[in-house]
Amino acid sequence: MSVGIVGYGSYVPRRRIKLPDIARVWGADAESYERGLELHEKSVPARDEDTITMAVTAARRALKRAGIDPLTIGAVYVGSESHPYAVKPSGTVLAEALGATPAVHCADLEFACKAGSEGMFIAASLVKAGEVQHALAVGADTSQGAPGDALEYSAAAGAAAFIFGADKLVATLDAQCSFMTDTPDFWRREYMHYPRHAGRFTGEPAYFKHTLGAAKMLMEKSGTKPADFAFAVFHQPNGKFPMRAGKMLGFTTEQMQQGWLSPWLGNTYSGASPIGLTAILDIAKPGDRILMVSYGSGSGSDGFVWTVTPRIDEVRALAPHTRVLLDTNKIYVDYGTYAKLRGKIRMGE
Repeated sequence: MSVGIVGYGSYVPRRRIKLPDIARVWGADAESYERGLELHEKSVPARDEDTITMAVTAARRALKRAGIDPLTIGAVYVGSESHPYAVKPSGTVLAEALGATPAVHCADLEFACKAGSEGMFIAASLVKAGEVQHALAVGADTSQGAPGDALEYSAAAGAAAFIFGADKLVATLDAQCSFMTDTPDFWRREYMHYPRHAGRFTGEPAYFKHTLGAAKMLMEKSGTKPADFAFAVFHQPNGKFPMRAGKMLGFTTEQMQQGWLSPWLGNTYSGASPIGLTAILDIAKPGDRILMVSYGSGSGSDGFVWTVTPRIDEVRALAPHTRVLLDTNKIYVDYGTYAKLRGKIRMGE
């Protein structure tokens, strides 16, 4: 059975903070951070924005493009490392908001930065197996880094949603794979406010080993090579890693440019490569092939090969384009406002 994406949508908070405004507070060299991370600003969620609210908005946009009855959605998966509740699912709220209840299977997923693609893998597989007519997968995060830590310059917010089905496809799923090992480069124990990371260890053997491994496995499985793709998108913990990984595999800057959002968005973690995919679908032409590889610390990567169908031209204008969300109606905040919005100011007893 041919399965793929029926509808897609994204969400990016309007508020942003520029990296120099973070560096100034900590007496750091802003230019070195911008140059080293190849980031310029990051998105900041408002007080009333969290993983669930962003997931609802992105999913409603996906539903609009899909043009389906929400009651046909038989599975809802929300991948995130910043679910607003420790005990209470995000997926039930999302399914209720969309009108997909009660005959729906829900699960909240966690796998660091690849929780979103994890949901995509499962959703597509359920549709292919004939268990459900449609399945929804969302990657969303309101990520945080400890004050003054390197992660604070990149941890951002955003969401991407994909509805999978077997007809009315905007992109077919031609192949998918996963590449996993136990490589702990980034973690957060229960009750810890902020994640910890292993510094340079996060590059190799973590990010690059898994990203390159999954991409090579995927191309071997699908019988493809870099030249066969119009676009490629990789997980974006910063501006440097995805470009370097792509070029190591043989992809060009032009193939990766449209899905490369880090310099303006920051690292949306579970939504990073999925949001990049939405930006590509906004401009892709029928017949274009897309390679997508996620990465999640701990560690693993999911890989997908998509082929865009003619239906993309009918639906892409039905919801806001990702680049428009990135580039328009921005509200810049100072560090004090950012710290208040992100709950970084903690009062003593």
